[in-house]
Amino acid sequence: MKTVVITGGVRGIGRAAALMFAERGYAVAACYEKNGAAADALSAALRETGVPFLVSRADVSDASAVGAFVAAASRLTGKVDVLVNNAGISSFGLFQELKEDAFDRLFAVNCKGAYLAAREVLPGMISRREGSIVNVSSVWGITGASCEAAYSASKAWLIGLTRALAKEAGPSGVRVNCACPGVIDTDMNAHLGAADRAALAAETPLGRIGTPEDAARTIVYLAEDPFVTGQVVAADGGFSL
Repeated sequence: MKTVVITGGVRGIGRAAALMFAERGYAVAACYEKNGAAADALSAALRETGVPFLVSRADVSDASAVGAFVAAASRLTGKVDVLVNNAGISSFGLFQELKEDAFDRLFAVNCKGAYLAAREVLPGMISRREGSIVNVSSVWGITGASCEAAYSASKAWLIGLTRALAKEAGPSGVRVNCACPGVIDTDMNAHLGAADRAALAAETPLGRIGTPEDAARTIVYLAEDPFVTGQVVAADGGFSL
C-alpha cells in the first residue's frame, strides 16, 4: 500500500485529492492548521473508505511541526510515496498596500511550507529510488493577476521549484510536477459574487469555473504517471490560453 501526504488537506482541493487517493487504495495523511470541523469531516469520510489515515494539525511554516507530521505519516505504511504540497493562503489588494507581516506569512505558507515538506520526504524517496512530489500552484503563477501580485509570485516560485527539483531528483528516481488550478469553487474564492463567477466562466473556453475534483484529478495523474516529471499542468478549463 502506498501513502500520500497532503498539506492543506481537509478542505477544497486538498480534501478532494485526499478522498480520490483513498478511493485508489492509498493510505492518506492530511494536515491542516485551523479548521477543526473540516478535519473531523474528512476523518469521517476517510474512515468510511477503510484505508489507514491520519488527519493532524500542523503549521507548514514550522519545521518541527512538519517533521513531526511527516514522521507520523510515515508510520502508516513505513514510507511516504507521494507528497502533495497543497497548503496555501491568498492575499488580495493593491501591492503597495500589502503589509510586510502579511507578505511574510504568505511566503512562509506557500513557499517555505513546500520546501519543508519536500525536504522531509526526499531522503526516503531517494533511498528507495522512487517517489512523487506534486506542487499545487495556480494559474496565477503562470499568468499573474492584478491585485494578487504577492500570491501570484509565490505560486510562480512553486513552478520554478518544480522544474529545478525535477532535474535534481530525477536521476534518483523521484518525479516532481506542478498542478496549476484555475478558478476553482473553494472557500478561497468564496468572496466572488454571482456576477464575478459568471464573468470568469465566460472567460473560460469550457464555460464554467472548476470544481475541487477537477483539480484533484490532475494531481492524481501527476502523482501516478511514471514517465512525467518537471511538468506544469494547468487545470483551468482553458482559462490561461
